Amino acid sequence: MPSHRPSRHSGQVVALPGQTRSRPSPAGLERFNAAPADVAERALLACCGSHRWARRLAAHRPYPDLAALLAAADEAAYDLSPADLSEALAREPLPQIPADAQSVAHTALSAAHAAYEARFGHVFIICLDDMSPEEALDQVLAAIRSRLANDPEEERCLTAEELRGLARGRLSRMARTGAPLPR
Repeated sequence: MPSHRPSRHSGQVVALPGQTRSRPSPAGLERFNAAPADVAERALLACCGSHRWARRLAAHRPYPDLAALLAAADEAAYDLSPADLSEALAREPLPQIPADAQSVAHTALSAAHAAYEARFGHVFIICLDDMSPEEALDQVLAAIRSRLANDPEEERCLTAEELRGLARGRLSRMARTGAPLPR
């Protein structure tokens, strides 16, 4: 699926809508727990772009299970300062839409993203983990239009919540797949 903005994460774990849930791979979490701190931090930065968040999670390893890792991730996300949140948002790509979406939809989405960024000063993010690919485009367009009416502080809170959701999904996929961590 093409994105409207290139990803800023090398080796990014992409949040694809409609993915099925499976059990975490013990090897994935074990590999993460055993990785050198800098390698673990790079893997975490692919989940959330805040260096403070990534350093905090890497420093508190080992995690006995995925639930403990996700709880620590949530706690660290709630503690993000406005500057940390801005750093994470600056590293987020725009939500992806299906490649077969009509060009009119791409144009509408590009215009909506531009209006959002002009209003709030950061990229629009939304967690689409539990959404089917067929619903993603409509959901993104509806959400962006709705959220344009928010005041900046309310939108910052909603954005932080969406970022937490994205990070949780990415962490879960990292632990579930057991994929090699970035070098």
